[in-house]
Amino acid sequence: MLTSLRRIVLEFSQGNELDVSLRRIVTQIKQVIKTDCCSVYLADHQKQHYVLVASDGLAQDSLGQTTLGFTEGLVGLVGQREEPLNIANAKLHPHFLHAPEVKEEDLNAFLGTPIIHQRKVLGVLTIQQKQARFFNENEEAFLVTLAAQIATSMANTEANTLIALHHGQSQWNKAIKGIAGSPGVAMAPLLMVQPNANLAAITLKKSSNIKSQQQRFESAVTSTRADFSQMAGKLENIISDSSLDIFEMYKQLLDKANLGKEVMEKIAQHWNAESALKLVIDSYVMRFEGLDDDYLRERASDIKDLGNRLLFNLQALDSEEQATPENFILVAEDVTASMVAEYQHQGLKGIVSVQGSNNSHAAILARALAIPAVMGVERITLSKLDKLLGILDGYSGELYIDPNEALINEYQHLLAEESALSEKVRSVIDLPAQTLDGKQIDLLLNAGLSSGFEHSKNSGAQGIGLYRTEIPFMNRSCFPSELEQTVLYRQVLEAFAGETVTMRTLDVGGDKSLPYFPIVEDNPFLGWRGIRITLDHPEIFLLQVRAMMRANIDQGNLAIMLPMISHLDEVNDAIRLVNQAYYELSCELVLDEGQVLNRPKIGIMIEVPSVLFQLPELAKKVDFFSVGSNDLTQYLLAVDRNNARVAGLYSAYHPAVLRALALIAEQAKQYHIPLSLCGELAGEPAGALLLLAMGYDQLSMNPHNIARIKWVIRHIELKKAQKILKRALTFTNAKQVHNYLNEQLELLGLGGFVRAGL
Repeated sequence: MLTSLRRIVLEFSQGNELDVSLRRIVTQIKQVIKTDCCSVYLADHQKQHYVLVASDGLAQDSLGQTTLGFTEGLVGLVGQREEPLNIANAKLHPHFLHAPEVKEEDLNAFLGTPIIHQRKVLGVLTIQQKQARFFNENEEAFLVTLAAQIATSMANTEANTLIALHHGQSQWNKAIKGIAGSPGVAMAPLLMVQPNANLAAITLKKSSNIKSQQQRFESAVTSTRADFSQMAGKLENIISDSSLDIFEMYKQLLDKANLGKEVMEKIAQHWNAESALKLVIDSYVMRFEGLDDDYLRERASDIKDLGNRLLFNLQALDSEEQATPENFILVAEDVTASMVAEYQHQGLKGIVSVQGSNNSHAAILARALAIPAVMGVERITLSKLDKLLGILDGYSGELYIDPNEALINEYQHLLAEESALSEKVRSVIDLPAQTLDGKQIDLLLNAGLSSGFEHSKNSGAQGIGLYRTEIPFMNRSCFPSELEQTVLYRQVLEAFAGETVTMRTLDVGGDKSLPYFPIVEDNPFLGWRGIRITLDHPEIFLLQVRAMMRANIDQGNLAIMLPMISHLDEVNDAIRLVNQAYYELSCELVLDEGQVLNRPKIGIMIEVPSVLFQLPELAKKVDFFSVGSNDLTQYLLAVDRNNARVAGLYSAYHPAVLRALALIAEQAKQYHIPLSLCGELAGEPAGALLLLAMGYDQLSMNPHNIARIKWVIRHIELKKAQKILKRALTFTNAKQVHNYLNEQLELLGLGGFVRAGL
């Protein structure tokens, strides 16, 4: 039976059409158990009943027509009890409900088990037999195990689509879920887009003519550089900041010292140009996809995009411009930054990507262009969507396809509201984030070298609260030199001259290892990472800190932040190394008149729970605290938010998290140490109000959030925010907190921010 179980589950999970998969699985189960009937009932939670959708043994014309209320019949009882029900003679059971249309008069034995995913009953799987008997333990165990294993696949498929089809309704009667990639709402026809070239389809081949293949690749590199320059040029007049650094990063990777060099080396090993490119790109993709850090993992999509663009030019394919509607929502398996650049001037109103997250460069670019985006949508068949009307909700991460009139009217109203709200929000972008009763808070940027637009002052930010330094280390085949790092850091410091730029020292480890410095661990989140690595390798730490200090000459706006601090000794060791770097440079450098080598302020990230109980001692050692609320929440709740099975438990509004944040604020105030927060909570209207009330001095966030957070802060009194905080801290679960904060935003006249805020 085990072999049969594995085969059935594998085939079911690989199926693209739920109705076909269910029809096949009931027949397979019937054959394996040697019973007379097997059926599947799916739960329609909106109508509170089960629908018979697949059966081998019951009348076929009853499929999609027979329904049982959640409290009706044996099927309803299985769902209510959420456990198997094994009955020798079903007709004698008090809950038996006769449904003549299914023609089950000859069937007596009944075994039903619920199909449950994350505490939600998705349906009921049943087997029946003419002989009146109890099904044995092996049969029951087989059915229960199979139901548990197919539950995940069913949850990833739009089960309600099948229910709707059986009822003769539009197959898209429910939103397709995804990840909110860029805020906003769009309503337009859907346009399916496929990549012009695909490295995945390349078969590896050898070539004896090394020189010819290298010339082909060099020609493709030249053409690809021109493509990226052209894309950036099209966007320069639309985006008033430097958000186009993704294309500069692509061009850097093409350099002979980086990816281009590795392709040339593969060609020298007698691979043809296409094969060499595939081997190199695939190796990079594997490195990035193996990372647990969702921000860095998304760089795999960038590498694929670059590889496919090179392949396109390598094969000199003819690119026929796809006819586009006047307005459209772009849908693709993996929307890339170059796709966004290519289509943004042709009527692009929204983006839907089957793969990717809100950290992908497509999402980053969409936010810069104010184009709504939904990433990582549920499993859908793209070919069925082309030209259908779609409604994209970039706040909730939902996509509605072929919507009914009521839904269209609702979203037309929301679009009008959003347009008016956006106009209001833009009016405060250059004003201070100050409450009605005079309390001011600084709003800063979270930034990284992979998305240079985040450095721009045009967002209304007053500095950079978190500058990630990992990317230049990731996109190389060796550690960057001190000079290379100095040049990069100076660009950032100069972009915010006169305002503080807080640079986090190298934060890599088992969850985001460097390609030339691999780390393999069973539990990377609790392993060798962050400050632990750089203290174990002071040569890396010293080189980076020296580069930061060199870049800071004539600027004087650098602050250094230490990640993953868990105890006092780490801070002592890090400060000693910073002082060492400062004294070394003081002795080495010959400064021009008026130039000053500043010793920067040093702070720590509060993201490991142990630090909460060492704040008084730490306050004496460092110049500032910065809370990394994403990791702190993850560690406090013991929840990996990238794990779909437990991601629902992750919430920065959990009472334990809010109380921890309040405790940190109290301690920082008591010991007179500046306090900031640089997690997603800072960019949410309700979260910003709570942090303001707690006493945080600075909030650091993505650039697209700054204007709306300013608007919210400028329309509330500190005293009112403190009252809201006091009440929020009394609740016992995150849902209660969410509901209360939504209600308060509505009462404050800020209801338009509820959709984008929680």
